[in-house]
Amino acid sequence: MSVKLSAAALRHLPKGVAAPGYDRAGLRPGILHIGVGNFHRAHQAVYLDDLFAAGRDHDWAIVGAGVREYDTDMRAKLAAQDYLTTVVEQEAHASTVRVTGPMIDFIKPFDVATMLATLARPEIRIVSLTVTEGGYCIDPATQRFDPRHPEIAYDAAHFDAPKSAFGLIAAGLKRRRAAGIAPFTVMSCDNIPGNGHVCENAVAGVAELADRELGAWIRKTVAFPNSMVDRITPATTDRERAILKDQYGVEDHWPVFCEAFRQWVVEDKFPAGRPALETVGATFVKDVAPYELMKIRILNGGHAAIAYPAGLLDIHFVHEAMEDKQILAFLEALEKREILPVVPPPPGVALEAYRVKVAERFANPKIGDTISRLCLDGTNRQPKFILPSVVDRLEAGCSFAGLALVSAMWCRYCYGESESGKVIPPNDPIWDRLQKASRSARSDPRAFLEMRDIFGELSDTPAYVDAFSKSLSKLWSQGVRATLDDYLAERL
Repeated sequence: MSVKLSAAALRHLPKGVAAPGYDRAGLRPGILHIGVGNFHRAHQAVYLDDLFAAGRDHDWAIVGAGVREYDTDMRAKLAAQDYLTTVVEQEAHASTVRVTGPMIDFIKPFDVATMLATLARPEIRIVSLTVTEGGYCIDPATQRFDPRHPEIAYDAAHFDAPKSAFGLIAAGLKRRRAAGIAPFTVMSCDNIPGNGHVCENAVAGVAELADRELGAWIRKTVAFPNSMVDRITPATTDRERAILKDQYGVEDHWPVFCEAFRQWVVEDKFPAGRPALETVGATFVKDVAPYELMKIRILNGGHAAIAYPAGLLDIHFVHEAMEDKQILAFLEALEKREILPVVPPPPGVALEAYRVKVAERFANPKIGDTISRLCLDGTNRQPKFILPSVVDRLEAGCSFAGLALVSAMWCRYCYGESESGKVIPPNDPIWDRLQKASRSARSDPRAFLEMRDIFGELSDTPAYVDAFSKSLSKLWSQGVRATLDDYLAERL
């Protein structure tokens, strides 16, 4: 018999399922978090759960918030279970199950009045975000803030009732400034190089469009620490809900399954104060950039490297891709030949050991991470995870054949059919445009590179155009397997 998750059910959890190790009634809000998805609940919320269980900092509980339609469903499901989440940490030979409870409220999405009132509360000292790589209103080619983005333009024109996360944060800061309340710290928790700087440009950028003086005050006064976050966390499906109910006896509307590994490196810049997360495993440093670069190029770039060949070969799960000897060999060769040589190691970190650990994590058969999740939103991920390594290799005068092949496989994937003829469903915010470009590129590979908003100057770089074109033509004429073989044999 299973137990439906709720505050009342915490006293009756099945054996082996841990409850929060603190009295949730004593928690007080200190953080407003925008984007209460799986990653946030597997990462930041777990660190806070550990901190509260250690008897520390109970005035740093989370108030959730969201600015998208799907956040409405998330809020309803979490509210029905008193904002509790079951987190299942899975390794190949062992799993642990815990219920976490650091979230104590969740603002109704699109309730602008309540959102702004909460942002103005003095006890809210950190506003954190997990809104995905594509959520920062960045021009893909330049990787800079785009003031013409429709959401930004709307908020600038309706600054007292904004809709985007950045417009809301800026408007909340405006209220605090007017009331003489110290500004909160804004902390991005997304996989973007210099995510603090990117977040600052979005918040101050929308403010500057509406009130130049406010924008200048934000840039001068508000802290935007950079951070590096890491924990492989797949999407929740009925598969995970069934496993939790059948194997562990808990019914959770939206449980989180993840790996045991987690890492959080944060720039120590919190003038309004912060919880003592270093006592539960977070690392606070002066400069996050080396850690960010390592993770984004090796782990996120590695995800892209296995995602598209696996997607074209109808492989469903990530661990199944890692069981494919050819894809595994491609990942290892690409990272050793082309990625690691242009990644400066963070202090005290051996890049080869990090690479080996990443591959081990990808191969975890219990996670159930899907290839389709890794293939999602290449429009935003390629310019962040793959193309910067190409630029570095170009500047160093070194080969980038494997990196060009990754992008060529992305192009082939966007055609919308795997090699077996199976339909690949839309998997990008601009899928129609990508598919049209990919289909034109079958006869003229340069047609895909004409998307200069994605490829930037690489679109006009002869060496890159040649490498991409050669790989894409070979993918169409000989297939994924033969093309990977040619790369491994250094014939590309």
